[in-house]
Amino acid sequence: MEIVCLDLEGVLVPEIWIAFAEETGIEALKKTTRDEPDYDKLMKYRIDILKEHGLGLKEIQDTIAKIDPIPGAKEFLDNLRELTQVIIISDTFTQFAKPLMKKLGWPTIFCNSLVVNENGEITGHKMRCEKSKYTTVKALQSIGYDTIASGDSHNDIGMIQASKAGFLFKSTDAIKAEYPEFPAFENYDELLEAIKKELGNN
Repeated sequence: MEIVCLDLEGVLVPEIWIAFAEETGIEALKKTTRDEPDYDKLMKYRIDILKEHGLGLKEIQDTIAKIDPIPGAKEFLDNLRELTQVIIISDTFTQFAKPLMKKLGWPTIFCNSLVVNENGEITGHKMRCEKSKYTTVKALQSIGYDTIASGDSHNDIGMIQASKAGFLFKSTDAIKAEYPEFPAFENYDELLEAIKKELGNN
């Protein structure tokens, strides 16, 4: 039995923090997991910037409401879900994900949560588990699933390496050069065909 595990941002929807950086004009918020592999360090950096500019959850949610999936993402996901079970495993947060899941047709997502005070200020974050993507893939394997994984960033490499098959999707040249063993795709048709081949190998 196979299950496909997909990253969210950069794969199915645009990067939330980049969209927010463009909306606010704060260039420093464009840093993502493509640039900083240490997610805790990245989130502390982001939270410090939000505090410095007096920005909170509401402002980010207002930006998210304007974000649409990457063209072709919903169709890709619909086609994939006809073939097999799919879980989105993301380092985003429940407070961010809901409107995006609605636009994608309510797929299953495993993600984390923000710590927000009564004033709407983001004061911290809670990871669902340590190395959440890798740990989730290993847990799925422990209950009898073969996993096929795809993502674009440093924090996706663990789940890709641990899976029966793994692919980079819309990744950076630097990450593709660092992990030449992973097939890298730029469009959904190619990724869907690669996954179909893996599903047919059993």
